[in-house]
Amino acid sequence: MEEHVLARSVVVPLGGLLEIGAVTATGTWSLAEVSLGTFLAERRDEVHQVLAGIQGLCAFGPVFLGVADELGYLRDHEVTAPSLLLWSGGVEGVRPDPESPGAVRRMCRAGADLQLTEILDALVAAALVAGTDAGPGARLLTGILTLTTALTDGTGRCTPAIAFRTWRARCLPPVLRPDSGAPESGRAGFRAYERALDELLDP
Repeated sequence: MEEHVLARSVVVPLGGLLEIGAVTATGTWSLAEVSLGTFLAERRDEVHQVLAGIQGLCAFGPVFLGVADELGYLRDHEVTAPSLLLWSGGVEGVRPDPESPGAVRRMCRAGADLQLTEILDALVAAALVAGTDAGPGARLLTGILTLTTALTDGTGRCTPAIAFRTWRARCLPPVLRPDSGAPESGRAGFRAYERALDELLDP
């Protein structure tokens, strides 16, 4: 798989999580009060650590930051109800008052759950392509998830353990079942990461 495609699969959910984090950080669920630029500036070190961890885990070169720059998620921009609807997978549905605090809260919480699962799945896939062994890879992943969940929701509602268990239940069965069509090497790689992450996050 091309590095650009792998990088995009990681950057997109990361962008969603940063948008959700900026909304959640207001404490009001009011999109009018969201400043993604301020949110990113105040958490510059944490964001840098997440990006560095991803590059180390997935052996991404300059393409990774190029994709991030191309998509614009690390620059200040407006966070809208349609984008939150996208990140949340349409769970809330289209409604006449999409910016109401209740709707925004539900979209952010569903979006956080979904996009943490998406980024974990993308990171494991990219780590396998990079040939990162599951032992050190799982430790790197745990660090990335710890920082990312804190950026997404500083209240502690989102945790690496919850993200892992959701990923295991949602993403692994389609890959690991006998009729999935995935090559045995791929199934073995995902199983190795599941076992290593299980020891760290769900002992």
